Amino acid sequence: MTDRLAILAGSGKLPQIIQSANPDCAAISFAGVSHELQEPVHLHRFEQFGALFDDLRNQGVTRIVMAGAMQRPQFDASALDRFTAGILPDLTAAMMQGDDHLLRFLIAMIQDQGFRVQGAHEVVDGLTVPPGSICGILSEVDQNNLARADMILASLAPLDIGQAVVTEGGQALGIETLQGTEFMLDMVAKTSSKLRAKTGGILVKRPKPSQDLRADMPAIGPDTVDQVADAGLSGIVISPRKVMLIDKDVIIARALARGIFIYAQDPSC
Repeated sequence: MTDRLAILAGSGKLPQIIQSANPDCAAISFAGVSHELQEPVHLHRFEQFGALFDDLRNQGVTRIVMAGAMQRPQFDASALDRFTAGILPDLTAAMMQGDDHLLRFLIAMIQDQGFRVQGAHEVVDGLTVPPGSICGILSEVDQNNLARADMILASLAPLDIGQAVVTEGGQALGIETLQGTEFMLDMVAKTSSKLRAKTGGILVKRPKPSQDLRADMPAIGPDTVDQVADAGLSGIVISPRKVMLIDKDVIIARALARGIFIYAQDPSC
């Protein structure tokens, strides 16, 4: 019996990293979605999940990893296959809620079809890190900002809003929403110096307590480090083993060059 992996790929570098580490995997993406996978890539439509599952079975796939960014699709009712038409009411209801609800629905749908869903960190070694310093150290000021950030993230978790917050001088300087971490850090960089503390702030990025890390593990990359530095922040704190570092060696080199600390520490609340 085969035990083949398939990537359901969105945009970004992570699907390419997974494919490089698993060269025999099946590469799958969707019409209208930008991806960086090596060919051959089987393209499918969001309106035709039945055809997707048939294709996966025909390729001997037993395991699936979902990776990369995807926008919520607009469904063309005239293109629905029988399977997707049957689940559409429940899928639409899930899409009207937060990302966690939608991803849990998709994972359950895939598993109901006999496939096992895995996280990127389960099929690529070294994407996450244990507790401790990745580079640099936290000062007492940083620890105070971290405590404040963790209080904010714990309060927001039931609302399924975001995975990241920026705190500076004990104040919330930015909270991640639908626009994402990059947008938040850009807004922090544009914040008037009159509203900023002079001691430097931190970016804290963690999964929400209810988040299924197989499909939606938070991540940072080299661009995150650059944005943190450009925003005048001191460093980054992530959850150990629950946040991916995309291009870890490049991240560390970039952080050292720009004087940014990166630390993995569990939340205090």
